[in-house]
Amino acid sequence: MPDPLEDITILDLTHVLAGPYCSMILSDLGAKVIKVERPGEGDDTRSFPPFKNGESAYFATINHGKKSITLDLKEPGDRGVFERLLQQADVLLENYRPGVMKRLGYGWEELHAKYPRLIYGAVSGFGHCGPDMLEPAYDMVVQARGGIMSITGEKNREPVRVGASIGDIAAGMFLGHGILAALIELQKTGKGSFVDVAMLDSQIALLEHAVAITSVTGKAPQPSGARHPSITPFETFHASDGLFVIAAGNDALFARLCDALRLPLAGDPRFATNAARCDNARLLKRLIEVVTLEQNRDHWISLLKAAGIPTGPIQSVDQAMQDPQILARNMVIDVLGPDGKPAYTAAGNPIKISGLPDPGTRAPAPRLDGNRAEILSWLEAIENRQAAGEQAQAKEA
Repeated sequence: MPDPLEDITILDLTHVLAGPYCSMILSDLGAKVIKVERPGEGDDTRSFPPFKNGESAYFATINHGKKSITLDLKEPGDRGVFERLLQQADVLLENYRPGVMKRLGYGWEELHAKYPRLIYGAVSGFGHCGPDMLEPAYDMVVQARGGIMSITGEKNREPVRVGASIGDIAAGMFLGHGILAALIELQKTGKGSFVDVAMLDSQIALLEHAVAITSVTGKAPQPSGARHPSITPFETFHASDGLFVIAAGNDALFARLCDALRLPLAGDPRFATNAARCDNARLLKRLIEVVTLEQNRDHWISLLKAAGIPTGPIQSVDQAMQDPQILARNMVIDVLGPDGKPAYTAAGNPIKISGLPDPGTRAPAPRLDGNRAEILSWLEAIENRQAAGEQAQAKEA
């Protein structure tokens, strides 16, 4: 099976995380990604620690398999190269503040008129409309403003940022969805689309239960630690040697949990329904922990798994990276270094498609401007083929 996007060429002007995360997904699905970087500096993440042999592991694990060329879009010669690339590209990605590309002469309207099949993907802090569209943003800004931080952490404690950069990552994922939808639309109509994704919008889209709670009750939910605000029991519990999680998401699972723990609570009116259990969540937690504190975590996880109850350990990142299930799914992969040997460890591709190869290694991340000669040679070869085809058509005419 060929890679789904093997015939797609993406010009990627993005830097740091949201845009590069999107192009990484598309690259893993087979797209040719040409990373257009600033001369002399390149992507900001090239200077982010940790480093290995002078190279950023952060950059390498997000930009593996891409090609790099440096271009100054204010310099006439580089603009000429960029416009040659545009003629061969299917998708352009950028994450500048709205208006920057237009001032350079490469805004959506200008490019759509000249390259009507080109898909233009833009990711920014606040999107390309609205009163704050020109404001700068980083992951923490949109986590704070979008409401995620207000429900993250422990009750009566200061708000905390989600540990992963979900402000960027969610936006990158949504941009990837939009690009794939635009590619389908291109097949239908022959016309490219403008895909506009905002980091702030993406945070709102993640608030599935919080929006529902607020709209119905009129009150914004507060931090609830590890506990789900609408499902009980669905949180951490203490065993004799530490915490583990139980997620009994419906009445049948709760009844099984009670049987496994030998707790006569399933018929108790205080716990007979999920709504009742949510009203009495603190009492229920104490009653369960009276039992679970008697044995260690492994004992309870083994017992509850045997009863078909969703449960699991709370693993550190290094433990998760050694989890047999995660390894079996090829979710920890090697990124090669310039010498062709494994140099970095990265997350694998979670999109598993039948017939699509899912290798345990990925090609190296590009050196800054390291593929200039290769890209220019590729361009010249395409242009020569196109010129020969046009000459042949002219002769036939």
